[in-house]
Amino acid sequence: MKNFTYHNPVRILFGRGTIPKIAEWIPPEKRVLVIYGGGSIKKNGVYDQVASALDGRGWSAFGGIEPNPLYETCMEAVETGRREKAEFLLAVGGGSVWDAVKFIAAAIPFDAGDPWTIVSEHAPVREAIPFGGVLTLAATGSEMNSGSVISRRSTGEKIPWGSPLVFPRFSILDPETTFSLPERQTANGIVDAYVHVLEQYLTYDVNAPLQGRQAEAILHTLIEEAPKVRANPRDYDARANLMWAATQALNGLIGVGVASDWATHLIGHELTALHGLDHGRSLAVVMPAMLRLRKEAKRGKLLLYARRVWGIDGDDEDRAVNEAIERTEHFFRDVGCPTRLADYGIDPEGWAPIPARVEARWGRIGEHRDIGREEVEEILRLASGTAARGKA
Repeated sequence: MKNFTYHNPVRILFGRGTIPKIAEWIPPEKRVLVIYGGGSIKKNGVYDQVASALDGRGWSAFGGIEPNPLYETCMEAVETGRREKAEFLLAVGGGSVWDAVKFIAAAIPFDAGDPWTIVSEHAPVREAIPFGGVLTLAATGSEMNSGSVISRRSTGEKIPWGSPLVFPRFSILDPETTFSLPERQTANGIVDAYVHVLEQYLTYDVNAPLQGRQAEAILHTLIEEAPKVRANPRDYDARANLMWAATQALNGLIGVGVASDWATHLIGHELTALHGLDHGRSLAVVMPAMLRLRKEAKRGKLLLYARRVWGIDGDDEDRAVNEAIERTEHFFRDVGCPTRLADYGIDPEGWAPIPARVEARWGRIGEHRDIGREEVEEILRLASGTAARGKA
């Protein structure tokens, strides 16, 4: 196991009826800026619950954060926060809202030039406005980590960043807020959480069996609960299990002491930046193709995954590895996420710029740093169905 330091200061308030607890964790004298997305929280009653919890306090609201939060919109919120002299931010929405709020929290007090450099150049964050939030979509894990992904329309970029100063102070996780989600968003969230686990689990063995078993438990939970939610979107227990699994998938715990990959995410970000593809759907396209290309490099963990997660027995290791990849792809499709670029009308000309873009920003990627421009191109060919599967 590799050396690590683990610290997670986020207070989780989980369960139905927890939104009123906002009042307990925001100092009453603080001026609050509530930040939300497209307005669904005003239809499902969440906004009213938040307003009730903040009754009698000084607060204002900013709406309109996109599913892939744009720097341009975030900067409008930054200006609002500065004008309103916000002292505490409240994210109300899915992971994109939380990602946006992390950037806004860092950008409001930022005085070292263009706030975009926080993302593009990882400029040091010296100060951040404190924030908490109410989660309405189980997906990104942003409610319990210090990472964020921000897009910029003017440059066609989508870039991950993070800072220890942008951990939420508290996160309200009420599964009932997810009852009214469209099926597409639920599917995207399940795939997002699943791939978060695979990025940390399907690498190479460093003798960290506890983290491996924890990762497998999350995967089993997602596999078991996904069909229940599809059958009954108002199944509280299934929604609760999905929400907590998605949080655990990226709160740092299963990633300590082990190698991580993230190549699928970096390639997927480019599909979103260029074509507006939903984040979860971009991962559903890239991950199976990446596993087919990298199945020899990942063979040991893929075999473990085949046995422990999918219950594939027998002495034929090649069959086990291939079947595990096939079952992963089928799972993504079963929850509602197509897995081919053609399903989204993206042809080779549409993805052609991506290998060079990935190389220019990140160099060589993957847990071994051995995925370069040629490998990214081959992954995208596999995702298009135009290359032979299983290349080593």
